[in-house]
This record gives sequence, C-alpha cells and structure tokens, in this order.
Amino acid sequence: VLVEKTLFDLRYPIWHTDNISMHNIEMSINCRAPMWYSNNIRINNSKLNCVKGLRECSEINIVNSNVNSSEFAWKCKDIKVFDSSLTGEYMFLDCKNIYVENIEFNGKYSFQYVKDLVIKNSKIMTKDAFWHAENVVVMDSYIKGEYLAWYSKNVKFVNCTIEGTQPLCYCEGLILENCRMINCDLSFEYSDVEATIDGDVDSIKNPKRGHIECGKNTKLIFEDSKYDFDGDIKLV
Repeated sequence: VLVEKTLFDLRYPIWHTDNISMHNIEMSINCRAPMWYSNNIRINNSKLNCVKGLRECSEINIVNSNVNSSEFAWKCKDIKVFDSSLTGEYMFLDCKNIYVENIEFNGKYSFQYVKDLVIKNSKIMTKDAFWHAENVVVMDSYIKGEYLAWYSKNVKFVNCTIEGTQPLCYCEGLILENCRMINCDLSFEYSDVEATIDGDVDSIKNPKRGHIECGKNTKLIFEDSKYDFDGDIKLV
C-alpha cells in the first residue's frame, strides 16, 4: 500500500496491514489508534498528531517526521526513527529492538520496559524515562529529566550530558563513559555503577557497588547502614 499527500481524520484506518509506505501524510487528533497489528510500516516527511499511534506493530521506519501522540508505539518491535521530533507521554512502552538517531523528544514516562534500545545524537527532555529498561546504549546525547532510569539493567551512556534530580537509582550494570552530570543530586542510590564523569556531581548517595570517578567537589552521602559500598569513588 502506498499513501501520499493524504489527511487521516478517522479512527482505526490501518489495522492488520502489511507493507505500507506513507509520504507527506497527516494524521489529525481525531485519528485515534490508527496503526495497530501491522507490519513493515514506512513513514516519511509526515505529521502524526494521532492518539495511540502504534500498537503491537513491527518493522517500523519513521524519517523526517513530527510525532505528537500520547501512548505512541506500545508493544512494538524493530523500530527505527531518524531526523524527527516526538512529543507525548508513555512513548515506546514495552518495545523491543529500537534505533533512534538525531531526534528531539519531549514527554514524560518514555522508554519504559524497553529492551535493546540505541539512541544517538539526540535531545531527550523527559521524566521517569528508561524505567525497568534493559540493554540500552545512549551516545552523544543530552538527557534532561527527573528520576532517570530507575530499576534499569545494562544501561550505558557514552559522551552524554545528563541533567535532573535523583538520576540512575536502583540500577544494575550501569555504565557512564565520559559524561557530564548537571543539577544531579542524590545520584546512583543503591546502584551497581561504573562511571567516569567529567566534572562534579551535586551529590552521590548510597551507591551499592562499582567504581565512580568525578569532580573533587562532589558531595558524598552514606547514611544507610544496611548497605556497605563495595567499590571506590575517586574525586579528581
């Protein structure tokens, strides 16, 4: 199916569809739950203002598009997004095998319960992102939000700037390589972490195990007698 220069203003237009390409299309706010149970979806140079835009779909490719959709892309797999802007709450919930490059994202509760996610060269403005996520790599990106990546497993940040309160708590296998942390207080609580941080961290509280290198003015808080930190923190 090939769709071009078309306005979708109705409910449920693309269900159980295989091999559909859409170029220069627009989905209005009335276009509710438009793409469910479909496979091999190609979207280019389009505006998606729909609600619950994708659900249980696979092989999704979005390029040069603007997405403003609450609950977008739930329980989907094999997703690629390039050169696009995305806005909405609970995006990519419980999705698998996602590749994102050069995007701007705004919205709360993003990337929860995802598995196998790569983000490159992007700006992520969010809250409660990456909760319970597994196998995530974020490279050359800026991430701002509260309570980042709690309860996650095997999440890695490379050459990133992270901003916001109480990030990266209750994590397993957390890695930060050459990252900056701005306005990050009470970081790494009860986390298993290997981190090299360029500059100070506002405060680090009760990390569980690992090795952390950061600026010499970082405040260290150890106040829980139930946990003895198994590792070292180097202030340079």
